[in-house]
Amino acid sequence: MSQSLALCLLALIGSALCKEFIFVNNHGQTIWVGALGNSGLQPPANGGFTLGAGAQVSVSTDDSWAGRFWGRTGCSFDGSGIGPCDTGDCGNKLECAGAGGVPPVSLAEFTLTGWGGQDFYDVSLVDGYNIGVQIQPVNKGVDPNNPYGCGVAGCTASLNPGCPEGLKVYNGAGQVVACKSSCLAYNTDQYCCRGSYGTPQTCNPNDWPVNSASYFKQNCPAAYSYAYDDTTSTYTCTDTAYRIIFW
Repeated sequence: MSQSLALCLLALIGSALCKEFIFVNNHGQTIWVGALGNSGLQPPANGGFTLGAGAQVSVSTDDSWAGRFWGRTGCSFDGSGIGPCDTGDCGNKLECAGAGGVPPVSLAEFTLTGWGGQDFYDVSLVDGYNIGVQIQPVNKGVDPNNPYGCGVAGCTASLNPGCPEGLKVYNGAGQVVACKSSCLAYNTDQYCCRGSYGTPQTCNPNDWPVNSASYFKQNCPAAYSYAYDDTTSTYTCTDTAYRIIFW
């Protein structure tokens, strides 16, 4: 048992169980993790912390938490934790404290103890991609009858170099640091599955002139590529911690 989980259990005995999230940085450079709870729910670590190259950090929540995590890149924080990031910025601060990350950013999303007592999790590229991220249930095998039962969700590919023109995001040095979704880039009903395109039947990425969903799905089949990509992107598991790996 990790120190983080032990402390969580000690604090919550008699009130709730704990869920441990183990963050691993295989990205090769320092990243800065962001966290945001769903409405009314607090994020762990006040919403953000540093994760050095090759480092591992554990944080815990109660067993009914829901929210998201993401990796920020190209950050420059001062001694007070104030400063900008190239991607995933949450208001020029290390601890996001209730603020979300500016897209495009790869999201690791969780709803713990949801329908049927199951945890629901996914990696979403619906708003775009900045770095690879993967979710692995800890010490749980994949259900042989269901690849989405305790399966590995996410995207380990490097999508920025091949990002379609018009979707690339550049930093001040002229480097491609993120890849927008078509919805984020063009904000039309067709790309964003709104209005007359607001159903799974009418929102068809194959009809998009600039098809981010196809690019994302071909390279990252275990991640959400657009709003109605539920059937091939949502995973469930129970009674497990989760490892979140940045690539």
